[in-house]
Amino acid sequence: MNDICDVTCINEEKVNHVKQALNSQPIDKVISLYKLLADRNRLQIAHALLIEQELCVCDLANIIGATTATTSHHLRKLYKAGIATFRKEGKLAYYALSDDHMKQIITQGFLHGKEETAHVV
Repeated sequence: MNDICDVTCINEEKVNHVKQALNSQPIDKVISLYKLLADRNRLQIAHALLIEQELCVCDLANIIGATTATTSHHLRKLYKAGIATFRKEGKLAYYALSDDHMKQIITQGFLHGKEETAHVV
């Protein structure tokens, strides 16, 4: 399979259009978002919050099989990045996904993963 161009032919109009569009986007913020979700524990936490809407740190720790300290560390990162929200009720700390965009990102990622698994067969 020859998957590269055999000649160099640049469509300057398209290239300039895409470069301009890319320069106006928050690329670094998107990179940070995907880096945070690239961690197995943080992605499992996000997916758990998609399924149950809101969970306390103790429940999330049990779900991912980690200590509450480790889970809290991951949750703080998700909160600081705007991926999760936080509220305190008495002595319990509850987290949820921050908005519908985050729910869509997590949902689409898992749907795509299922599609990829189906294509492998």
